[in-house]
Amino acid sequence: MPTFPVLRSLALLAGSLLVAGAAVAQSYPAKPVNLMVPYPAGGPSDAIARIFFNPLGKDLGQQVVVENLGGVSGALAAQKVLAAPADGYYIFQGSPNEVILSPMANAAVKLKTEDFRLVHPVADAVMVFVTRKDLPVNSVDELIALARKSADKPLTYGSVGIGSLYHLILENVQAQTGVKLAHVPYKGNAPLLQDIGGGQVDFAVLVYSAGMGALADQGRLKVIGQLGAKRSELLKNLPTASEGQALKNFSYKIWTGYMVPKNTPEDVVVRLHTAIGKTLRDPQVQSQLAAQTQVPSPPMSLAESAKFFEAETARYRALAKQINLQPQ
Repeated sequence: MPTFPVLRSLALLAGSLLVAGAAVAQSYPAKPVNLMVPYPAGGPSDAIARIFFNPLGKDLGQQVVVENLGGVSGALAAQKVLAAPADGYYIFQGSPNEVILSPMANAAVKLKTEDFRLVHPVADAVMVFVTRKDLPVNSVDELIALARKSADKPLTYGSVGIGSLYHLILENVQAQTGVKLAHVPYKGNAPLLQDIGGGQVDFAVLVYSAGMGALADQGRLKVIGQLGAKRSELLKNLPTASEGQALKNFSYKIWTGYMVPKNTPEDVVVRLHTAIGKTLRDPQVQSQLAAQTQVPSPPMSLAESAKFFEAETARYRALAKQINLQPQ
């Protein structure tokens, strides 16, 4: 049997290990945190990161570094986060596009939705139909009518990749209306918007952004309709697609959230969740999101975030099944 001094030493050792463990938990983050954005700089996703990184870093007490990596409908960045240690130093700024839809649409994507944990949604976006400036349409109904007439030379539409929500929406449009369209995949919103402005592609469904509004005001492209169930407070003068005749009861919106690999330590997830919640309550963050036509997400507990993520996963999987989405 161990003697009393040995037992005392063991007890001290155990106590010091517990204290060390607690210190490690309290010290997160002890170095800069990377915020991974799955699209090139200049798009709406990047704009959200640029609004959040400073106030989030202040609350965490460490610098937050924005890293952009486009490609494979945003899944390239998602896979990079999953390949890094699950210690909270790589946060993924994701949406259903990268973590729910891309594994179902792209055979090269090996991640599973369940590999991620949603810490907190941060913003809801308004999606719109946007066309090149000289496309002879001014409403969604006129766009569908032109597509019908152009069956021999289909109109081209861009998206941020095969299996992205924008791709699925326009597959759904074709299924509902019987029109034929030609898909042109891009690495992100910014290069696609540039090509619509340059007339290289006919139209797209995209998240509305301040940059898009500026291009529309300059007459370099046209924004002809929004996809919400009702008009957004931020775009009151723009009709919804469902207000027309061709796409009755047609509505979509998309959210962005901060995620980590599912096996990230609980204390790290709690620390991030608290910091994100505090950042979302910052009036300056709220007004900057509104300027980008983004609505800040309502407060959610970690349990509510998990329930929301589960429900959204089920919803998008049902949509993929409805249009018979197959991995390519």
